[in-house]
Amino acid sequence: MKKAKKHSVKGIAEKLNISPTTVSFVLNGKAKEKKISDEMIEKVLAYVKEINYKPNQLAQSLRTGKSKIIVFMVEDISNHFFASIARKIEDLAYEQDYKVLFCSNENKDKKSRDLIQLFKDRQVDGYIINPSPGIRNDVEALIQDDIPVILFDRYFPGLKTHYVGIDNEEASYKATLHLIENGFKKIGFITLATTQTQMANRKKGYLKATKEHALASKVLEIEFDSGNPKIKKELIKEFIFKEDLDAIYFSTNYLTQSGLEVFKENSPELIDKFGILTFDDHEFFKIHTPTISAIAQPKDEMASELMKLMLVLLNKSSKDLSPKEIILKTTLFPRNSTLVKNH
Repeated sequence: MKKAKKHSVKGIAEKLNISPTTVSFVLNGKAKEKKISDEMIEKVLAYVKEINYKPNQLAQSLRTGKSKIIVFMVEDISNHFFASIARKIEDLAYEQDYKVLFCSNENKDKKSRDLIQLFKDRQVDGYIINPSPGIRNDVEALIQDDIPVILFDRYFPGLKTHYVGIDNEEASYKATLHLIENGFKKIGFITLATTQTQMANRKKGYLKATKEHALASKVLEIEFDSGNPKIKKELIKEFIFKEDLDAIYFSTNYLTQSGLEVFKENSPELIDKFGILTFDDHEFFKIHTPTISAIAQPKDEMASELMKLMLVLLNKSSKDLSPKEIILKTTLFPRNSTLVKNH
């Protein structure tokens, strides 16, 4: 099979009898600022279309200093919350002629650092990062190199960087109040064993609400990487059935799924007797029996704000902008699982 002929800026220039610089300005969208005539622009673009010319992206990035690539690094790209934001960001980036590289750091610092170095070597234009706990210095190094970085969902206290997220403490406080106002007095909180800000603040909100109403706080903290899922479920089972509880509040939707499995496998009748509430809504919770009350994060709005801010950073030096913190509102969806019950 005959190979398709590779075209170059130099070849296009020779064919049109113009300088390679003129062709380059047209292809890079700089023709107007270089005062190239509309007639010449049209001539170049028509010929480029005719020969189906595709610029060499690596050569183009070396020439312009822009790769037109953004990194979206999260804990787990398959998680519904992150995947929903990723899908929206992909669309928004594509509209602006940017491509997105998606990756999971598994909340592990070594993997985060390896990925950051890999993408730095590839000279990507910017990073949207859901950081693992120990990469504060790595993020700071990117900022010092004037590389656009936005953290989301969690942040490093005291590190001046751009951030998009929610008020986790306030959202969690209101969720716990919802259970209390519906008559639940023995509320257990199941969360992850971590000091990362999003989980620490959800725990703070729970503790604040129970303390204000003189209720006992009962917290189960599970290691994020607890290995065998059975171990996680055993811990949840012991907590639910050995503690004196009438409601469970889960700090993540995947912990909620594990908790619901525990109920189904051991005492399915108790699902209707307990109050159950989860952080991070999921389509599954709307069709579960009973339907599960949930706090929903504004995923579309979060994606829009992340891309809006990233585009600003890509078009000017990060050092020219004071760190911007965008805090969005959550929504509590009361469903059957937190209806007033006969205790």
